[in-house]
Amino acid sequence: MVVKLPLKRNVRILLVGDRGVGKTSLILSLVSEEFPETVPAKAEEITIPADVTPEQVPTNIVDYSTIEQTDDQLNDQIKRASVICVVYAVDNDDSLDRVSTYWLPLIRQHHPDYTCPVVLVGNKIDLVDYSTIEGVYALMEDYAEIETCIECSAKTLKNISEMFYYAQKAVLHPTGPLYNVEKADLTEGCQKALIRIFKICDIDNDGLLNDIELNNFQSRCFNAPLQPQVLDDVKGVLRKNLDDGIHHNSVTLKGFLYLHSLFIQRGRNETTWTVLRKFGYNDNLHVSKDYLFPLLKVPSGCTTELSYRGQQFLSHMFERYDKDRDQALSPREYEDLFSTCPTPAWASDVSAMVPTNERGWITYQGYMCQWALMTLVDLPRAFEYLAYLGYNIYENDCQVTAVQVTREKKLDLAKKQSSRNVYQCHVIGPASSGKSLFCRNFIRSPTDKNPRVDITGSPNCTVNMVQVYGQDKIMVLRDINVRNVSDPLLPHEVQCDVACLVYDVSNPKSFEYIARIYIKYFAESKIPVLVVAGKSDLPEEKQDYLLQPQAFCEKYRILPPQPFSAKGHVRKDVYVKLATMAAFPPLRRMVHMLLLRPQPSEWFNQFYRNIRNFGLVPTDTTAWWKAGIGIAIATAFGFFVVKVLNTTERVLR
Repeated sequence: MVVKLPLKRNVRILLVGDRGVGKTSLILSLVSEEFPETVPAKAEEITIPADVTPEQVPTNIVDYSTIEQTDDQLNDQIKRASVICVVYAVDNDDSLDRVSTYWLPLIRQHHPDYTCPVVLVGNKIDLVDYSTIEGVYALMEDYAEIETCIECSAKTLKNISEMFYYAQKAVLHPTGPLYNVEKADLTEGCQKALIRIFKICDIDNDGLLNDIELNNFQSRCFNAPLQPQVLDDVKGVLRKNLDDGIHHNSVTLKGFLYLHSLFIQRGRNETTWTVLRKFGYNDNLHVSKDYLFPLLKVPSGCTTELSYRGQQFLSHMFERYDKDRDQALSPREYEDLFSTCPTPAWASDVSAMVPTNERGWITYQGYMCQWALMTLVDLPRAFEYLAYLGYNIYENDCQVTAVQVTREKKLDLAKKQSSRNVYQCHVIGPASSGKSLFCRNFIRSPTDKNPRVDITGSPNCTVNMVQVYGQDKIMVLRDINVRNVSDPLLPHEVQCDVACLVYDVSNPKSFEYIARIYIKYFAESKIPVLVVAGKSDLPEEKQDYLLQPQAFCEKYRILPPQPFSAKGHVRKDVYVKLATMAAFPPLRRMVHMLLLRPQPSEWFNQFYRNIRNFGLVPTDTTAWWKAGIGIAIATAFGFFVVKVLNTTERVLR
């Protein structure tokens, strides 16, 4: 189910006003449903249970008495109040004047950080034959915190229930954040929120809400579809009041905003608030932290990846905004995709981290890789942007269902196979060894014969898809920056699924660096390690180390150095080896053999050359014929002997 944001736990209504205006009488009339003959100086605090109120929220009603309470007690009650009803007597002009000269300034004084909603209540309407509402409208223009005004009578019970309903409503569905009375229009924050909601609901991205989209919107927000007649009536209202509220029999953005403005003008704030809260907004029209960041416990040794539902949702979002169907997001498409978010999810250098097309636009593969990276290393941010994109609305569920927690790595080692789909590879090597180019080469297109080696700086990591035995896996290459071998590696720099140690074949001092790194951090660990001989297009120099690279790898039973050059054709086999070693970490010795096993024809040729070198295979053709005839005769004689023995056995029986 969708995360439901809790409303206020309770509503605390405080009644203030001059002495004798009828504050206590209003409370007692509400409770007893009759006018009290004897009115005490102050009513006790009353709690109305949640199941009695229309909004299903418990409500506390607090009285104030100038006789029994001090100014300090009054100030304390004002600070604690959720909403304040300022009561005046309609037959007493002085009590009405003190609303603006004393009570409203006092309330503002004790709520400096936020606005406390106010309801103006004109009591004793049964004593006069005129209304004071017109005069109160001027006050509402000067004091935005005034939600509404109402006239009532404690004696005749007129509008008593309505008064407390409006007070409760002022807390749960306040007008101030939604509507600017002076401008007679939606506030900027409300418009911004509703525009985002409109874009999320506009599934086909045509800037309109058709009947299907409107019904989906209605069902998600109010758990019921629009009846055909109601839908026609809504469109009729828009056609009557707006020239461009309807286009092609669909609701425009302008029409959508106008409808909500109309709801608020007619006192139906709860309609707009229901929509806003369904999409995660709080009372300040900010998306709630509870909505953006749901709790998900990730045990030590586990990682987070996109679930199937998460992948499907993100794939749908890509297809929705890839309007030209070129499997890449142009700058405009990229901007539109994240138009429902405060900012784009990724920095401008994302093209240096994931696969892009020839124009530098992020491809579908790069897009999914970037999401996989964010889910792996920054889960809260992934949750945040899934919410902004509308996952909760489309899937009718919390973002937690878009993510799966992998099993602990110890279990992977015990089962001799990784259950993960995203692997982390740490690339370590001395300066100028070519490790940065090794990382960049990972996201190069196989058709790219001229890599850009003049890029200033280098990304911290690159991400791409790799096939491991026919299955798509995602691998993150992280460039670990270590200046000196004496500099210790931090635990997060060592812990990974597979390590790649890169050295420069043309630099005799290069291999010693990674050899010491291996002995210090990886020789006794269970992390698979692959050694890469970088810049293999250059002449190879003898390394100034006790063991040469080949001998070193043989000693520690790891794969021999894998040649790599960033020049020419893109070779992906070394990345496949890394991913395979990550997928099968405890079997890395066997993996070494599988990855390097020669083809059958190569194996036979090598075997033939070996036995010939040992003199076991004659080179004379006559000798071959004699040997062949001898083998045939021996085979025939063997079959004859077996047949005779079988016949003799049957005779003896």
